[in-house]
Formats: sequence, C-alpha cells, structure tokens
Amino acid sequence: MRIAVLGLGEAGTIYASDLAARGAHVAAADPRAAAAPPGVVLAPSVGDAVRGAGLVLSLVGGRAASAALGEALPAMTRDALFADLNTAGPEEKRRLAQQAAEAGVRFADVAVLAPVPRARIATPLLVSGPGEAALIPQLAALGIPATGAGPEPGAAAGLKLLRSVFMKGLAATILEAVTAAGAVGAADWVTGQIAAELGPGGPALVQRLLEGTRRHAARREEEMREVRSYLDALGCAHPMTDATIEWLHAVSAEAPPSGIQNR
Repeated sequence: MRIAVLGLGEAGTIYASDLAARGAHVAAADPRAAAAPPGVVLAPSVGDAVRGAGLVLSLVGGRAASAALGEALPAMTRDALFADLNTAGPEEKRRLAQQAAEAGVRFADVAVLAPVPRARIATPLLVSGPGEAALIPQLAALGIPATGAGPEPGAAAGLKLLRSVFMKGLAATILEAVTAAGAVGAADWVTGQIAAELGPGGPALVQRLLEGTRRHAARREEEMREVRSYLDALGCAHPMTDATIEWLHAVSAEAPPSGIQNR
C-alpha cells in the first residue's frame, strides 16, 4: 500500500516509520524536516508526497490542517482517502470534509485517543465521516485499531473533545493536588494516595499524566480551548474546562496559576 504522511512531528514520525516497518510504501512531507525516518521517502512537497497514494494521513496540527488538505487535493486520485488526524472542533472537521467533497475525495475525521508515543501505531483511533467505512478496514489491515463513530464528519472530533474534559481535567486535578502537597513536603504521599484510587495501573497513569502535562502543556491548552468552544456551542457549562486551561497555560509558562500563588 502506498501511504502519504503529512507532518513529521512526534506523531507523524511514529506513524511514518511504523507503517514503513510493516511493509507500506511511505512518502512524507514536512517543510521543517531535514530527513525522514528509515524506510520513508521525504518528498519535496505535499503534492509530491500524496501523488499515487491510496491513503493520506494528515498529522500537521490543527492550524495547518486546512492548508495541508488544500495542497493535497489537486494531486490525489479520486479513489484515494484523506484521513485528518489533527485535533480540531467538529465544525472545522465538517468544513474540511466539504472541502474534500468538492474535490471528489473521500474524507475521514480521525480522533487519536491516547498519546501516540505510548503505543505507537497501536494507539486506538475513532473514525467518522464519509470515508469511515473505507478507512477502518484499511487501518485494520495495517494493524491499527479503529472504531467507527458514524458517517457524519466531526462526530469523532466531538467525542474526543468531550473525552478531553475528563482526561485533561484529571491531569490538572492531579497536578494541583501534587503541587499543593509539595508545599508541605507531602507530594509523594499524595501521589501515592491518588495512584491507589486509580487501581493497579494507577502509579504509571499518574506519572504519565504529570509528565505529559508538563511536556505538552501548550499543545494541550490549545486543545482545551477547542473543548471550551465546543461546550459553548452545545450550551454546556464548563468551569472545570476553564480551570484546566488556566493550569495548562501556567505550566506552559512555567509559573503556578494566579489562584495558587502565595499559598
């Protein structure tokens, strides 16, 4: 199978290298990349990467998703499938799907449901949109777990954002508790208490949440702002999401939120 991977950031590099290792012919495009992973061809442009590919995976980040799709569509064949794995709100995914439909290309809205470095391309995916029915078997053939969320683009994106209310909120709650415990020299004790409540995998989960929040705070803050916009559109209250955004913003700035200073 010929596959194009757009974006060679952390997730894109993993998908490109793992797909190549599983026997796929992989071309990648990223103007910031000086080299591609072993077994992957670094194309000079998006158009060159997608030409002849039956499947295109976009992992360029939400802000660049529309531009990447716009560059890819003229070079794609009409039997090819464009899968957008970038985090965005349902409205934006619907707009991208319409853009693809006007060019006669099938589009799939794909939500990545866990940090990719942990399980690499075995990370579970949620798929919706016009390309859902075609994409899921292709992913299964590549050993990538995916479930469907229906033919409506944006359905997978919306469910991921709702999941993030809990997952990113849980991380923020743990971070707040451990930070405050550190003020009295009890960070290890509180961390142990939290881990015990989360079951057998609790210690590893707490560690992942704390480390991941610190490492990816800016990106997760952007995601949670998408969450807040979605909750606004649904007419739902979001005080927990607001607090999570405050924490993520503070962590990305390497300073505690204003609400816990001088305590």
